[in-house]
Amino acid sequence: MNEPAHILVVDDEPRIRTMLRRYLIDEGFKVSEAKEGASMREALQQEAIHLVLLDLTMPGEDGLSLARYIREHTRIPIIILTGKGELIDRVVGLEAGADDYITKPFELREVLARIRTVLRRADPRATAAVPSQPAPSGTDDVLAFDGWKLDLTRRDLQRPTGESVLLTAGEFELLRVFTQNANRVLSRDQLMDQVKGRDWAAYDRAVDTQVGRLRKKIEADPNNPVFIKTVRGGGYVFARMVKPA
Repeated sequence: MNEPAHILVVDDEPRIRTMLRRYLIDEGFKVSEAKEGASMREALQQEAIHLVLLDLTMPGEDGLSLARYIREHTRIPIIILTGKGELIDRVVGLEAGADDYITKPFELREVLARIRTVLRRADPRATAAVPSQPAPSGTDDVLAFDGWKLDLTRRDLQRPTGESVLLTAGEFELLRVFTQNANRVLSRDQLMDQVKGRDWAAYDRAVDTQVGRLRKKIEADPNNPVFIKTVRGGGYVFARMVKPA
């Protein structure tokens, strides 16, 4: 029998932590709590965490700083909890490395649905705190472009030098869609449908934000991209030849 996914709830409000812990345990998850950055880091070092629910606004070290820390050291998916409704906060949260966001006050059923969605598309090795080993080549599940290799099974991206690149779950799915549709113009709606599989109508800049983050990781000059090009009035196109490795 598989072990339950382990969720780490990071929030300075005890009431929120307790509510989420009780609900998620009832739904079959293992849950740990952290009230601030120090206890979050301790939990990440001592436990195999599969997803972090992270409050955006906390005293001291805020959620954005903690999200950047998680993303710099792990592939663990992050869902940000925020009481702010402004678009800019959601944009900054995703730019910091979060995979999704939930606005407070929230419905517990929505939290559960978002968790399950993010976990389904997450790297199965996401609990690892270091980059994965280079992926094997020579299979139909490995795509190559300009010396880069994208392993669709192991969810691993390698530079031409062989170095692995840490991608969030959302960044990996975006690159997968691009490489599987190379030299085809994809609209933002098409990308939203294929990458997230949920309604992004309330957040139409999400694709642009994800593309910007992905460009920073694969483009030599993100301001003059050669891989992911913008098509005025059309969307984006992955403008390289892609073939099985």
